[in-house]
Amino acid sequence: MSNPPGSPNSPGAINKSRLSEMEKRDNHIKSEKKRREAIRQGFDRLARIVPGMEGQGRSEAIVLQATVNYMKEKIAEKERLRQMALEKGYSMQDFEQIYREAEKQVRIEDEERENGETPSASPWLRQT
Repeated sequence: MSNPPGSPNSPGAINKSRLSEMEKRDNHIKSEKKRREAIRQGFDRLARIVPGMEGQGRSEAIVLQATVNYMKEKIAEKERLRQMALEKGYSMQDFEQIYREAEKQVRIEDEERENGETPSASPWLRQT
């Protein structure tokens, strides 16, 4: 009688060697280092984006608090712009479309900066 495919005595399992405790530990350490590095890179990116954070110490709590404050400022700024647009007769849909286009351009310019390129001028700032 043959053993089920997933059982320890199945032909496939016999040919596969199990990881030793040392190999498991090494894999865990590598995974943890990779996770920490991803977090570190994320905080470094936030520090580059949030004004006043670049070149600061590596306090993650300070970077997070500055990010929260920056986001609150950006949300309030969008609301002020929305109010101004509505007062000038723009529809909500027009405002949202213009705002999304501006956000897209800012993202493109940020990526260009991160890649060491000179950011392309925003379409509405270009001279004709």
